[in-house]
Amino acid sequence: MTTDLYPVRRALISVSDKTGLVPFGQALAARGVELLSTGGTAAALRAAGLTVRDVAEVTGYPEMMDGRVKTLHPAVHGGLLALRDNADHRAAMDAHGIGAIDLVVVNLYPFEETVAKGAAYDEVIENIDIGGPAMIRSAAKNHGFVNIVVDVEDYDVVLAEMEANDGQTSYALRQRLAQTAYGRTAAYDTAVSTWMAAQVGGTPRRRSFAGTLAQGLRYGENPHQAAAFYTDGSARAGVATAKQHQGKELSYNNINDTDAAFELVSEFDPAQGPACAIIKHANPCGVSRGATLKEAYARAFDCDRTSAFGGIIALNQPLDADTAREITGIFTEVVIAPGASAEAMDIFSQKKNLRLLTTDGLAAAGAAALAVRQVSGGFLAQDKDVGRITRDDLQVVTKRAPSEQELNDLLFAWTVAKHVKSNAIIYVKDGATVGVGAGQMSRVDSTRIAARKAQDMAEALGLSQPLTLGSVVASDAFFPFADGLITAAEAGATAIIQPGGSMRDDEVIAAADEAGLAMVLTGMRHFRH
Repeated sequence: MTTDLYPVRRALISVSDKTGLVPFGQALAARGVELLSTGGTAAALRAAGLTVRDVAEVTGYPEMMDGRVKTLHPAVHGGLLALRDNADHRAAMDAHGIGAIDLVVVNLYPFEETVAKGAAYDEVIENIDIGGPAMIRSAAKNHGFVNIVVDVEDYDVVLAEMEANDGQTSYALRQRLAQTAYGRTAAYDTAVSTWMAAQVGGTPRRRSFAGTLAQGLRYGENPHQAAAFYTDGSARAGVATAKQHQGKELSYNNINDTDAAFELVSEFDPAQGPACAIIKHANPCGVSRGATLKEAYARAFDCDRTSAFGGIIALNQPLDADTAREITGIFTEVVIAPGASAEAMDIFSQKKNLRLLTTDGLAAAGAAALAVRQVSGGFLAQDKDVGRITRDDLQVVTKRAPSEQELNDLLFAWTVAKHVKSNAIIYVKDGATVGVGAGQMSRVDSTRIAARKAQDMAEALGLSQPLTLGSVVASDAFFPFADGLITAAEAGATAIIQPGGSMRDDEVIAAADEAGLAMVLTGMRHFRH
């Protein structure tokens, strides 16, 4: 029977990341723990004045094949896997001169980092660790007796427990370390498999996903749901890599909505001017360009001031003081931007509940990625929607072609439509949304809701008429009937952008001509469920 406390007498240490290595090795040596090691790790420990025994001395075989073979030996794995309370195992150890190994410290070859830097195929292959994962799995399986450490963060945890228990560790700790270790090897294999899938192409027979805990969350979408935030190790700019400057921890919904906001605003090249997106419950309630960031925010805010309250704001340029002052006029949950001036940060510091996140640039809006959604019994995986169109992709199907201003607004509206839940209808005028209809079961209902929101805002702003007069409209998918288009025309729209492809396209085009609308087809849809 495994005892709870078990002493650490012998440790095998082989790490690529040598952060904290020497202090950890010194603390073990001070407790009389024998140190086994290999290569650069052994050299680093010896340079610090520690006595280290080479694994090659234990196995009787030198490191060979450029270090590919060094720990794959019964003298190592027997010392890891032997059950200390099993007489047959102890006899085998004695017969073959195998010494027990009580602690393994391994962090793996930097495979993920090698891929991230764009290394050539052969270099990536050489950074696939073999001996490391094998030792990790052996030690983790035998956690009844063996401690396995794969993260620098656990060095102090192990030392603290040894200090509290006269050089011994508890079963509870060894069990937790084992779980962490298996999570690490699973994530490592996932990274290798995912990279190989991209090299090979096609649809993999098996696909896995992995993440590292970034933070535990108070709860999920609702207080009765447990939740946590994990990062996937990618360097993509966004909520996972952003720096939080103030405010309480982000909630589950904050993270989800902030991601939606930043992905949308990243569609707009900052070199082409400031842009702002305001998100509420993962849907845009206002998106705009402007001559200044302050103007972009103000125009986005004026699309739907009611929904913007308590929303998420994303900017495509660093936050400045003028925009910061404007934003503090109402309650906002989160602001995310690629930077912020010192003055802007000082202004925000007066709003303790406002979270400010800054990123190193915008997300790569056109970069390929995988989108995953869980369903009962499995998950769906698809390419992220990075589809874009240009003017050259548009097909004019009405008697009247859109004007230059209408074309600009149509392309803007189409960009926003990609980020609105289906059925999506977006009214745009002069580079700003003036009405958004999202997530309705009927497209005509989305058209009506968006127009009604514009009417409500006109009253709130003291305008004589809603801004949908003279606007353009984007629909994320085709109009199945002419009724949605007619409703948009009645709201004052003058031009339409939509994918086309309906059985009733001729009917819809005829209705557009009768209403004097210009309409272009994209041949691409943007369903977002």
